[in-house]
Amino acid sequence: MIKAPITRAEALQRDAADPLVQRAALFDLPEGVTYLVGHSLGPPPKGARDRLAAAHADWAGDLVLSWNSAGWIDLAERTGDQLASLIGALPGEVIVADSVSVNLFKLAAAALPQARTYALFVEEDEFPTDQYIAAGLGGLSGAEVRQVAPGGSFDALKAGGVVIKSAVNYRSAEVTDIAAHEREARRHGALIIWDLSHASGVLDMQLTKDGAVLGAGCTYKYLNGGPGAPAFVYVAAELAPRLANPLPGWMGHAAPFAFDSRYVPRDGAARFASGTPPILSLAALSGALEAMEGVDLNQLQAKARGLGALAIARAQAMGLDVLCPVEDGRRGGHVSVRIREGYPVVQALAARGVMADFRAPDTVRFGFSPLFLSYEAVWNAMAALAEILESRSWDQPQFHARAKVT
Repeated sequence: MIKAPITRAEALQRDAADPLVQRAALFDLPEGVTYLVGHSLGPPPKGARDRLAAAHADWAGDLVLSWNSAGWIDLAERTGDQLASLIGALPGEVIVADSVSVNLFKLAAAALPQARTYALFVEEDEFPTDQYIAAGLGGLSGAEVRQVAPGGSFDALKAGGVVIKSAVNYRSAEVTDIAAHEREARRHGALIIWDLSHASGVLDMQLTKDGAVLGAGCTYKYLNGGPGAPAFVYVAAELAPRLANPLPGWMGHAAPFAFDSRYVPRDGAARFASGTPPILSLAALSGALEAMEGVDLNQLQAKARGLGALAIARAQAMGLDVLCPVEDGRRGGHVSVRIREGYPVVQALAARGVMADFRAPDTVRFGFSPLFLSYEAVWNAMAALAEILESRSWDQPQFHARAKVT
């Protein structure tokens, strides 16, 4: 267990010894804001702004020639290789394309013929889009779709189908043992598609070492790629040649500018590209990933869990119901607590410059992005929460007004 600071002075001492402390200067954050929502939308790294500006200059300068002169045509693969180094994958095993939803569909459709049984499994508390995609693909393909109880995916592997499973649960932050699941999958001829959205950029991911062969994830959370940033696909090199992209667009073709009417897939994960890559978004993402260059992923993970341990200790002192594992090794980068009046409480925190998020019906989540957050900032944020709950200052009309996005 990571020992959480029990005083503000101890939090300051932890900051003084933080090997990542200089990384905060790489981000643009408003003065006076403590941003605990990096697990939903990461803040803008300065590198993203600079690369976006450079891409715009290329567009304005060389126009269509920029596909060659600025290397736009290979940007999705280059950015994929940047990502590969952050999830323990090899070059060529990651391509940036589309959204998580589309990528899960593509991978599941490609994996079904490779599994021992033609069936899809997803847990009842999985992120809703993962469940929707499984149901939609089942309706189109005729594959059997089974919802299993929370935590039931390991046992479901015995059926030999395709399991869609988050590496880190979006609500509870529970971390899945990828290696154990993959060993079980191989024993039963099953395949697992890992949703890496809440794990990438905050945990020390080692997909190759753990035997993972398929995955998809977003890039706008801990990877800070920007709102609506394109997602990524991970396919292990040994499996890729056996998989067929069910959406075989021209950018997944081995020679797209041959304009051949016969589809020939590219090698590796690149076969899961479909349409024209979104260059401006890709440029921003590529620049954002520079903020993580050279980071020791074990240090990154340890700090995220240390910040989480601090929040948990403070939440328990307030008598709050903690919904995530208190054991550090079982927890990702965010902490969830149950507060019946969660929505107005989150709005009251925002009014004090502390940004968190709310998930119906009563979950308040705090995300701990280790590159720009400090122990002192988290200490102060939890102190603000304690004051709001004690004073009931959340119970004001403006804090109860519901916005579309929570």
